[in-house]
Amino acid sequence: MTVPTITLNSGFDIPQLGFGVFLVPADEAERAVTEALEAGYRHIDTAAIYRNEEGVGAAIAKSGIPRDELFVTTKLWNDRQAGDEPRAAVGESLDKLGLDYVDLYLTHWPTPEKGTYVNAWQRLVEIRDAGLARSIGVSNHLVEHLERIVAETGVTPAVNQIELHPAYQQREVTEWAADHGVHIESWGPLGQGKYDLFGEQAVADAATAHGKTPAQVVIRWHLEKGFIVFPKSVRAARIAENFDVFDFALTDAEVAAIDALDPLDGSGRVGSHPLDVN
Repeated sequence: MTVPTITLNSGFDIPQLGFGVFLVPADEAERAVTEALEAGYRHIDTAAIYRNEEGVGAAIAKSGIPRDELFVTTKLWNDRQAGDEPRAAVGESLDKLGLDYVDLYLTHWPTPEKGTYVNAWQRLVEIRDAGLARSIGVSNHLVEHLERIVAETGVTPAVNQIELHPAYQQREVTEWAADHGVHIESWGPLGQGKYDLFGEQAVADAATAHGKTPAQVVIRWHLEKGFIVFPKSVRAARIAENFDVFDFALTDAEVAAIDALDPLDGSGRVGSHPLDVN
């Protein structure tokens, strides 16, 4: 199965479904990524702070898959945003991954109290221009952060990777992104198991109607909304199940019913608030 791709504002294509390794232990990362690649994934999302870039790199090296068939993302951690640190940090990540470049490099959080996220973004532009990253973007940025980095650099991120799942859809951020050619990547796409998403009637009914699991329905919802999504699992069966979402489509009514699960008051957030991570 060929995963649909989205063309970023950099001109490069990104597979819409990927494999995330957040909270995958370092000693399990190689196996999990190997199983994901065997299942058909070609888009891997990691980060320096995950401390599993070596395992990701080892799996890529062993896979024998041509580099140009893979899309690899990693991220700049918060304590490396100042001065020339981003250039050193991306070099360290590339060494661990065993790669000459990453397809996408992101700043991980804006850390507004540090006041370094604009410098970090300026350095990412230099990293892109040096060929160390083909595309650059941000993660966990609110509209105020996005507007500032664009105003001060003239460069718009290719993506914004944010917490996004049916109970927390961040409409202000996603609408700004749509207006500015920024694509949204959903982290925690299944709510991280922190609420009974799969027990919601809209999800359960769609799963029954299509003969799919609730998780597959929610992943399909992300895809049909145009988001880039990378569910995470360390179980081979679940890794394969999460990839098996291209043989059905939700109806407009089913999408609308899942859309309606967001209470719109911000209470659906299950992760940290970008203003609180510094």
